[in-house]
Amino acid sequence: MANSAKRLLVVGPSWVGDMVMAQSLFMTLKARHPGAMLGVVAPAWSQPILERMPEVDEVLPLSVGHGEFGLTNRRELASQLRGRFDRAIVLPRSWKAALVPFMARIPERVGFLGEHRYGLLKERRKLDKQVLDQTVKRFVSLGLPLEETLNGDFAIPRPRLNIDRDNLVNLRLAHTLSSRPAIGMMPGAEYGPAKQWPLAYFHDLAKRLIGDGFEVRVLGGPKDHDAGETIVAGLSHAHNLCGKTQLADAVDLLADCSQVVTNDSGLMHVAAAVGVRIHALYGSSSPAYTPPLTDNAVIHYLGLYCSPCFERTCPLGHTNCLNQLTVEQVYQAMRADQQRKNGIINK
Repeated sequence: MANSAKRLLVVGPSWVGDMVMAQSLFMTLKARHPGAMLGVVAPAWSQPILERMPEVDEVLPLSVGHGEFGLTNRRELASQLRGRFDRAIVLPRSWKAALVPFMARIPERVGFLGEHRYGLLKERRKLDKQVLDQTVKRFVSLGLPLEETLNGDFAIPRPRLNIDRDNLVNLRLAHTLSSRPAIGMMPGAEYGPAKQWPLAYFHDLAKRLIGDGFEVRVLGGPKDHDAGETIVAGLSHAHNLCGKTQLADAVDLLADCSQVVTNDSGLMHVAAAVGVRIHALYGSSSPAYTPPLTDNAVIHYLGLYCSPCFERTCPLGHTNCLNQLTVEQVYQAMRADQQRKNGIINK
């Protein structure tokens, strides 16, 4: 990549977890191009997350829903960008994702081959899924010269989101959170039920942890509200915050937790990016493909003969990859973590 490309544009992904992982690319670009200006085209919902990334200089919201073509909105945004950027990196592999840089006449446009994008991209890279075997590797590789990515051996900086301590104080007051050490629970997984640990298991685990002196915070979007109600039912010191907080609030609330228990979801990647201890539950997906980008994580994965299937619902109808992942196993791992932490503190 030419060092003269000082005005960089990234067309970002459409999922929370992917947007967090994209920060590894942003960090790479800023390291390779000191003083460069970095803009990110992204769904409007992602702006609060991008604003927690110091590498991002400008967020350019694109108001287009999942699966929506939105030609008018793309054309309007492209007209605003014309003449402002030297190079564009298109992370999604769809045809429509490459339209804005093309219509904005950005001279250098790079992305992976996909959906007949031959006229839209100047540099079309073939995706070797064996070499670039993780989502984050694919993102970062597009910010590097092609020759540096051929063996997959390049640095992956880990996402790190800024924390707003004042906002955290306000959240603790607004939701009457206690002074107990907190456990975060994220029962949602937008992709589908084959990535979701049973709610009864979350409830049982919450009950045990509250008995040990913890407060439980269930985090998620409005779609997860009913799941949160199931988890906190009949429990004191348990708060269902699903749908009651904004995405940026989740950043601060997770940073305030002692540990979190989470499905393979967008909030798992948010938790990784604030440094909290993570217990990540994997079923139909693979911790090798989308791991939490942190050393501070325990992976709970049974690795059954049928895993990972990457299906939204279990094709065999039993979801044993999660149903056989017991509460006792997760609880004992969390308890051991806390004992180690207390041992360090008490020395």
